[in-house]
Amino acid sequence: MIEKIEITGNDYKVEEPLRKYVEKRVGKLDRYLPKGFKKDVVCNIVVESIGKSKGEKYEVSAAMELTGGKVIAARDECTNVFAGVDLVEAKLMGQIRRYKLEVQPHRQKRSLKNIFRKRG
Repeated sequence: MIEKIEITGNDYKVEEPLRKYVEKRVGKLDRYLPKGFKKDVVCNIVVESIGKSKGEKYEVSAAMELTGGKVIAARDECTNVFAGVDLVEAKLMGQIRRYKLEVQPHRQKRSLKNIFRKRG
């Protein structure tokens, strides 16, 4: 679990059910991080109420600060705050997977032809 998750709201009061939901959904993203990068991850989540009547839409934005100064960010607008958290979590997961491929590229697999090739 990601230990340091900071949840704030602009024109929105962050209540305990949302706080628990965010910690559950975003906290599990550490399983996709490379092994050496799991500690010292800080995630900042901001929920903002937008729209004319202050409650029509919500903008959920997240920024994860990884070891080495890399920042992964995602933002989405939705009519339901919980659905917005789900969408942001999915975007962060994709970006973490791409980051992991950059940091730890796959090893080259040798083909069967090269393994059983006659030498000499």
